[in-house]
Order: sequence, then structure tokens, then C-alpha cells
Amino acid sequence: MFDHEKLDVYHLELKFLTWATEFLVELGENPSAVNKRELTDQLDRASLSALLNTAEGNGRRQGKQRAKFFDDARGSAIECAACLDASVAKRLSTVDRIQAGKEMLVRVVSMLSKLVERFDPDSYRVREGENTLGDAKTIEDEDEDEIRGAGHS
Repeated sequence: MFDHEKLDVYHLELKFLTWATEFLVELGENPSAVNKRELTDQLDRASLSALLNTAEGNGRRQGKQRAKFFDDARGSAIECAACLDASVAKRLSTVDRIQAGKEMLVRVVSMLSKLVERFDPDSYRVREGENTLGDAKTIEDEDEDEIRGAGHS
């Protein structure tokens, strides 16, 4: 048995991949006037990417390298959730249909977040002397200025 096969998150990602594959087959069988190819391709790639990054990350020896792969896997899992939301927005699916997939993804993201924190805790700490709050600057919207000034030429 490989080390990544011992991870609960890996098994949950496999379960989600199975669920997503069934979902993709279902979407493919239902005719739609909406272009769904990009969405289905992205969900297919992201669901596989989460699984593969988890496996590769667990094979790394250095903590920060492991954390990077787990973080990439987490990003792919979040991307899967966005794809499911998009399938509802495009009226290809329903909220009820995607609920089981989203619940698995919430758990996957939570587990991967803990792995990232475990192997790279520094990325989660606010360092003393770093004032990261309060120095935010207002960003001016140039388009808004153009719109306001459009009638005053």
C-alpha cells in the first residue's frame, strides 16, 4: 500500500471522483441548448487534479513541498465546487442534485486545509511587527470615473 492510500482525504477524493464521473455522464446524456463542454471538461480535470495532487503531495519529504501540493489539491476541490454551482446557474442541474457532491467537497477542503497547516504552519501565522490590517488603500475604479465624466466634456 502506498502512503497516500492511507489518507482519509484521498479516499474521500476518490469517492467524489466517482460521484463526479456519474454526474458528468448524466450531464452528457441530457440534451441542452447551453454549451456545457467547457464546464464538464473543467470539472473532470479539477476532480482528477485534487486526487493526484494529494497523492503527489503525500509522497514529498519536505513539509513546505507537501503543503504546496495539498494546497493545490484544495484549490482544485474548490474549483470543483464552483463548477457544480455553475451547472446550476446554467440550468444543467439542480441544487438538490449537486448537494451530495458539495458536501463531500466541503469535507475534502477542510481536511486538506488541516494538512496544509500541519506541513506549513508559518503560512497561517501573522508575524509580529507585520501590520497586515489597517494599511489597505482604496482602489479607484477608472471605469466609474469615465462614466461619471462622460457627460461633462
